[in-house]
Amino acid sequence: MNTLIGLHRQFSRFDACLGDWGGSLASLAIRWYVGWQFMKAGLAKIGDWDATLSLFRDEYQVPLLPPELAAWLGAGGELLLPALLFAGLLTRPAALGLFLVNAMAVISYPQLFQFDCPAAINDHFYWGALLLVVVAFGPGRLSLDAMIGGKRPA
Repeated sequence: MNTLIGLHRQFSRFDACLGDWGGSLASLAIRWYVGWQFMKAGLAKIGDWDATLSLFRDEYQVPLLPPELAAWLGAGGELLLPALLFAGLLTRPAALGLFLVNAMAVISYPQLFQFDCPAAINDHFYWGALLLVVVAFGPGRLSLDAMIGGKRPA
């Protein structure tokens, strides 16, 4: 029991040292990690636009939108919204937008649930959860949102 109490005290000192910066560093890491996942997907889409259009016409089942428009919106969202996350600019709307892009990917590609390896669908769930953390807690001090809002480091 004393070992657990000692361990708790060590972590408490570490938390006290970081102060507000701990959450800011965590937010920065989440923003960059999730943003990079979507940026890679967007770059792959524009890297072979014919293949992207073919996927949106034949594989993905995006409701209500023509495949060409869905492809443009998907690629655009996967390129613009991560850039906003990286900078921490309009962070909450960008994270919410990527959450919706992620949800649409899951909805429009039901084969994700049928793969033998659950990693594909699990990744989408993890990314969605991390994006909701950013929506709920914001970008932290290490962001343009904080600079524009006047939150300067102490």
